[in-house]
Amino acid sequence: MRRSLLAAASLLCLLSIQAQAQEAPTQTLRIGLNEDGDSLDPTLARTFVGRIVFAGLCDKLFDINEKLEIVPQLATGYEYTDPKTLLIHLRPGVKFHDETEMDAASVKYSLDRHATLNGSFRKGELSAMDHVDVVDPLTVKITLKQPSAPFLSQLTDRAGMIISPKAAEAEGKDFGLHPVCAGPFKFVERVAQDHITLDRFADYWDAKNIHFARVIYRPIPDGSVKLANLQAGSLEIAERIAPSDVPAIKADPKLNVAVFPSLGFESININVANGPRSKTPLGSSALVRKAFELSIDREGLMQVVYNGLFAPTAQAVPLASPFYAPEVKVPARDIAKAKALLAQAGVKLPVPVTLTVSTSPIQKQTGEVIQSMAAEAGFDVKVQSTEFATMLSAETAGDFEASAIGWSGRTDPDGNLYSFLYTGAPLNDWKYSNKDVDGWLDAARATTDVAERKALYAKIAAKVEEDLPVLYLDNNSWVTGSTKKLTGLRTVPDGMIRIQGMQLAK
Repeated sequence: MRRSLLAAASLLCLLSIQAQAQEAPTQTLRIGLNEDGDSLDPTLARTFVGRIVFAGLCDKLFDINEKLEIVPQLATGYEYTDPKTLLIHLRPGVKFHDETEMDAASVKYSLDRHATLNGSFRKGELSAMDHVDVVDPLTVKITLKQPSAPFLSQLTDRAGMIISPKAAEAEGKDFGLHPVCAGPFKFVERVAQDHITLDRFADYWDAKNIHFARVIYRPIPDGSVKLANLQAGSLEIAERIAPSDVPAIKADPKLNVAVFPSLGFESININVANGPRSKTPLGSSALVRKAFELSIDREGLMQVVYNGLFAPTAQAVPLASPFYAPEVKVPARDIAKAKALLAQAGVKLPVPVTLTVSTSPIQKQTGEVIQSMAAEAGFDVKVQSTEFATMLSAETAGDFEASAIGWSGRTDPDGNLYSFLYTGAPLNDWKYSNKDVDGWLDAARATTDVAERKALYAKIAAKVEEDLPVLYLDNNSWVTGSTKKLTGLRTVPDGMIRIQGMQLAK
């Protein structure tokens, strides 16, 4: 009798294992990206497409939802015990892809690494952090240097991504070549300019919501090629579809298109103090920069290049934000005034400007339209097209005069401003420095009063519009194409492609 019971139990166990194996996902999700990303080390990365890959690879302490609410991910909750002390409670049973356990010690390790590693782009995001303590295996205490209204929101992006200390120590500077995180998919391989492949992590803490065995990210800079792949069924999702291609997708009975507002902007960044290439009429004179701005018809640019789907702006804070400053208006194109400013600046005409853009056709078109518009005011714009990651590296090194680029945006306005405008901040590649702006940015971080923060951000917007180290062009929208077989694609304003919950009909 005992042997029969054991045999029956063994049979049930075997059937259960077989059933689980049969239920394991088998499909592959293929996602078309606008360009290739940079490092897959969340401490050192700075590209938008990299963030999309991280959404499948590296979970964060917190995430955001469609309403821009901060929601737990690797954390289960948080509490401020006083304005400078943040307790974070961690999800139990979470494993990294190397099967080591995620605990408070690994969270401390990751946050310290983000804040101190040489070359980290997270330093500015975590600059309010003084130190991190382990309270117990599932509780972390973060002590801030001063109260910081945006600090928690920083943990909804790369600054909140937790990596395996074991893997990071073993790989050192090469961690980005073999990243190990606690996300739904684990790294398999990367072929530059061709693909990044991730495989499902069976021990993921939310495995029940993952319905794919593999995800492949394919960089396709040419919008027409990306659209053709989507139409042919070689992609299930294509991010940042060209606005001019929206009618074609709407006309295709096999495809869906989602157009939804973003948190970010597109801009022209001007090298004002980063090395020898800043010593140009444009980099040296605010009068010349203002003349350049007045030569551009932002509304016309939006219609010609972006099919009217993007909204012109003159500030980093999106139009829908409660911190948007309506008094900082988009200046109308004024060729006569632009010419007068160039005469006042005493520069020789035509004023040479080298404008770097990415290899994306839509960015090339943006550069060409600006080139044509600026010529009427006395500028000789040379459009230089460069692969995106190379473009970012050149910008960091100061090897640029002006660059047309986008920023995907953050939930708190500090994320659109501090790292770009604060003296010495990690993403301030143009080396802009203004003591008033620094003071206003610090003050806006230190208060939670919405009215006070809005007034401070209005001052910043007005001053930046006067100095123009960054010439903001538009508050863009996300345009995402997908097969109608796909369900569960979420339209969160940060533009990330969250694979949790998505399914593909067979």
